[in-house]
Amino acid sequence: MLRQRVITAVLLLAVLLPAMAAQALWPLALVGAAIVGAGGWEWARLNGSRQPRLAGLALVVLGLGLAVLGLGWQAAQFAGPAAGLPAAPPALWWGLAGLWVLGLVQVLGGGVARWPAWPQGLRLLLGAPMLWAAGLALLTARAQGLAFLVSLLALVWVADIAAYFGGRRFGRRKLAPAISPGKSWEGVWSGALGVALLAALWIAADRLLGPAGPSYYTVLLDRHGPLVLVLALALLTALSVSGDLFESLVKRSAGVKDSSGLLPGHGGVLDRIDALLPVLPVAMALVA
Repeated sequence: MLRQRVITAVLLLAVLLPAMAAQALWPLALVGAAIVGAGGWEWARLNGSRQPRLAGLALVVLGLGLAVLGLGWQAAQFAGPAAGLPAAPPALWWGLAGLWVLGLVQVLGGGVARWPAWPQGLRLLLGAPMLWAAGLALLTARAQGLAFLVSLLALVWVADIAAYFGGRRFGRRKLAPAISPGKSWEGVWSGALGVALLAALWIAADRLLGPAGPSYYTVLLDRHGPLVLVLALALLTALSVSGDLFESLVKRSAGVKDSSGLLPGHGGVLDRIDALLPVLPVAMALVA
């Protein structure tokens, strides 16, 4: 199992890292379209879709992903590779942020038993804008610079890693035992502390290595000041945990351990991007 996980991780990085590092946006847009399409297919399976509705929803979601790809190509071909995407209106990001926060409160508050009570059509349709918004946020973040994007992705990675080790070492009080028995409040605090340390170190590095491009944390600090920075990091950490819990709730409702077997040793695409789904659009709202 470990060997399989390592091989899959290496192959994924071999695709993702060059796409992120490219000056033009279309390589990352292409990867994003594939992620959106695969995620839509998994979402349909988790919510009880059967052929031909399964294929139909997957194609719709993939089409939305290809629309994001088209934006990347357009920006690269007509505006120049460094110009990035046309800026999305702040109202779009804040609307998506509000929907995510309210939706997570509603779904997680209802628990596993309430999710299947939602109309199946509504549950299926939620997958398309959810994945498309994350894809658009990914490209928009990359248009701000490689350091901006990597620092934002690192927030979710560090929150997850710190929460895992902090929960194992100090975990006593369960966070949501009916959804994810392994998560604890101590893990959440550990994740928040890890993110705060990451932001402090990255901001210090930005001050010393300014030409490398500002990180997400430096942009937040310069635009809104230290208080908003601290509150924003706490919100994004909470959303990272909530996104993970949300997918766990959907999987538990469907009676499966992984969203699919597309990534040997890692489960499915949604298993790898669940925490990013709410974090990316909300993060863009905070700097819009």
